Amino acid sequence: MKDLIDIKYWIFDLDNTLYSGQTQVFSEVDKKMSSFISEKFNVDLIKAKEIQKKYFYEYGTTLSGLMNHDNIDPQEFLEFVHDIDISWLPKDEVLKEELIKIKEKKIIFTNGSHAHVENVTKQLGIDGLFDGAFDITDANYVPKPHLDPYQKLIKKFDLDPNQSILIEDIAHNLEQAKNLGMKTCWLENEETFAKKDSDKPYIDYKIKSLPSFLQEINILKNN
Repeated sequence: MKDLIDIKYWIFDLDNTLYSGQTQVFSEVDKKMSSFISEKFNVDLIKAKEIQKKYFYEYGTTLSGLMNHDNIDPQEFLEFVHDIDISWLPKDEVLKEELIKIKEKKIIFTNGSHAHVENVTKQLGIDGLFDGAFDITDANYVPKPHLDPYQKLIKKFDLDPNQSILIEDIAHNLEQAKNLGMKTCWLENEETFAKKDSDKPYIDYKIKSLPSFLQEINILKNN
């Protein structure tokens, strides 16, 4: 882990990474996706869920499938599905403290929207602690794990991949990062889709808790 002391760019996924997957925040987004499809196509929620997951597994995001197959307006979709009430989500004071200690650049890299980034980080009490965010609109609606958004991320923030680390809960989203020269860290997630390929050699670190991981790094830096 000592090789992470000199990392200059800390890149974080958003959903199920900056907050625990056990909080079920993303399940609220998931429900909204089903509702959107149900209303648009006049199908029941069971059929809507089938369409949603089919597109997700085929394209990386439900939105990509809707855009490719159904000519859906991406902004309409994003505004609808990320309009969720997460006022019940508690502040994460430990995560906040450890992020403050990291003086290098900190960037959020998400297949979600900037509005969702703002909503989540504000509720967690960590808004204002990042140097920027790269969302699905920055990627021209091409999601991780496609190579293009990683390249656009590097260009937008002028990153040196060899001095960067990506922390992410979906294991196969780390492959492109590793290929580009980044260190990779998988935050364990028991969802079948998330842990698929978690045994691959492109994963450098596996962790159970983001705050604890950052705490370890910060302790190493001070020794």
